Amino acid sequence: MNYALLVLASPFSGTGSLTAARFAEAALGRGHHIARVFFLDQGVGAGMATAVSPQGEADPVARWADLAARHDLELVLCVSSALKRGLLDDTEAARYEREAHTVHPAFEIGGLGLLVEATAQADRVVTFGGSA
Repeated sequence: MNYALLVLASPFSGTGSLTAARFAEAALGRGHHIARVFFLDQGVGAGMATAVSPQGEADPVARWADLAARHDLELVLCVSSALKRGLLDDTEAARYEREAHTVHPAFEIGGLGLLVEATAQADRVVTFGGSA
C-alpha cells in the first residue's frame, strides 16, 4: 500500500502529530510505502528547529527527523503555513531578509502542489489532526 500523510495537528498540543509518526513507523515497518508527509496549518510546528521539548517529554521534531533519516521519508512543510508561524528555510530567510533559518534540516518547505502530487500517487491519504 502506498500512503500519503497529511498532518494538521500541532506537535505541541494533543497527540495527533505523535500518532502520525507512530502510524508512519508501523506502516513502513510492515513494508508499505509513504509517498510524502505533508504538514499543514498547526502541523508545520513539527519542523521547527528551535523547539525544545521539556525533559521527560517526547521530542516530536527529533522523532520525525529520525524517521525521515531511517526511511528516506520526505517531510514537507506548507510554505504559507510555515511563513505565518516564522518557519523559514535558507531560501525563505534570504527572500524575506531574515538572519536565520528556523526549519529543521530534515524538513523542506513546499507548496500545496506537493500535497496534490502525493495524493495522486497514493492508494490512501491519512489525515491526522484538524477539527472534527
